[in-house]
Amino acid sequence: MKTKSLSFMKQLMTAMSPTGFEVEAAAVWKKQAEAFCDEVRTDTRGNSYATLGKGRSPRIMLAGHIDEIGLIVTHIDDDGFLFFNTLGGWDGQVLVGQRIILSTRKGKMSGVIGKKPIHQLKEDERKFATKYEDLWIDMGFSSGKEAREHVRIGDPAVLDQGFLELRNDNVVSRGVDDRIGAYVVLEVVRALSAKKIKAEVTAVATVQEEIGHYGAIVGAYDLNPHVGFIVDVGQASDYPTMDKKQIGEHKLGSGPILARGPMLNPRLFDLIVATADKQGIPYTLRSSARQTSTDTDGISIARSGVPCALVSIPNRYMHSPNEMVNLNDVENAIKLIASVIEKITNKTSFIPE
Repeated sequence: MKTKSLSFMKQLMTAMSPTGFEVEAAAVWKKQAEAFCDEVRTDTRGNSYATLGKGRSPRIMLAGHIDEIGLIVTHIDDDGFLFFNTLGGWDGQVLVGQRIILSTRKGKMSGVIGKKPIHQLKEDERKFATKYEDLWIDMGFSSGKEAREHVRIGDPAVLDQGFLELRNDNVVSRGVDDRIGAYVVLEVVRALSAKKIKAEVTAVATVQEEIGHYGAIVGAYDLNPHVGFIVDVGQASDYPTMDKKQIGEHKLGSGPILARGPMLNPRLFDLIVATADKQGIPYTLRSSARQTSTDTDGISIARSGVPCALVSIPNRYMHSPNEMVNLNDVENAIKLIASVIEKITNKTSFIPE
């Protein structure tokens, strides 16, 4: 991976982007886009758009959601402890003892998530999984008065886990789901900026996917695209306890995951597979029997319908403080999507036959 692109990835992964509060990560994304796009803008929902070939046709939408799961303050008690709800789906057990970064009107502040220690748990309490309702945030405040001078109800937080490079081109970070998708769609546009393409291509860093695809729905109505590519993470199956019979076989380094199912356009899928086979780009297949639980579900039914493809990056430990992906899968997803877009014209039909 080029040094510049890897630096962009690190910046994006480090920035805060809890659902509903994506401004910091969006600013990093838009700064990159300004170097090679014709238009960079933001809508009132918070989606960021980066367009190449403004006014051309067909219109192609690339969507990767930039929000990450996080926490939001719900109560401050008189002793200065903060209680919270979750922004997106957390396993309460992984939150225990984690350091957090809280975004406040006075800037970022650090804290830790507390829980009653195991020595004090009753026998029956030890039998049950930890829920977020059993936890609190401790920022070292001496009283509720001091806490309320700094923190307000509704302040968001993320876990304090940064970007880390491991062996064999594997990287980990919090919020890989799905800032890696937002990264990929912009890198596709960067790759296409060096080529002559006939289409108008817009990468969208969508918001609020973790609570319902709201940004994607708004973005699709805004752009009214002829075709859409959604990039998200998919469950890797190459570590203990994962059931390949249920999720398929998807190893880190085996290439992007291409989805098939009711929400995906079959002709676009065939074009992607044909392109990958011709260019020798590795991939695996995943079946999606109903909705995909990604932005695909909102984009594909926008207006009169948008032919969509879902390209996923195999991801270990999804919705945890340290999600892992392989850089080769990321690079292959960029290469594959860019190559397919080069083939799409106004004459390309996506009507199922």
